[in-house]
Amino acid sequence: MTVHQDAVRRYFAAWNAGSAEELGKAVAAGFTEDATYTDPLADVRGHDGLAAAIGGAQEQFAGFDFVLTGTPDAHHHLVRFTWDLVSRADGSSPAAGFDVIALAEDGRISSVSGFLDRLPGA
Repeated sequence: MTVHQDAVRRYFAAWNAGSAEELGKAVAAGFTEDATYTDPLADVRGHDGLAAAIGGAQEQFAGFDFVLTGTPDAHHHLVRFTWDLVSRADGSSPAAGFDVIALAEDGRISSVSGFLDRLPGA
């Protein structure tokens, strides 16, 4: 597995964590201490900010998983990929987007720039 693939795997491990404890561990393993996450709905920094943003999305979309779609594209310290938010109950997908992550020297994510392609009710 390349450093890029591993970073994407750890990204989705955080977004799909099953408990607050699991989320905290996944964020610490996948993101630098001062990592940033910015999308149209959030702009946070650090492990606590990331965990709060991810936890809020998990609460809003309980019973859904963030699923990688397509193949990530990477060069140097950057990776871009697409995702769908998929219901475990019926497979519906109310949201989709693409993210660009930047990696630190240790392979952890230092920043995320998120773009939302589809939102519920939009």
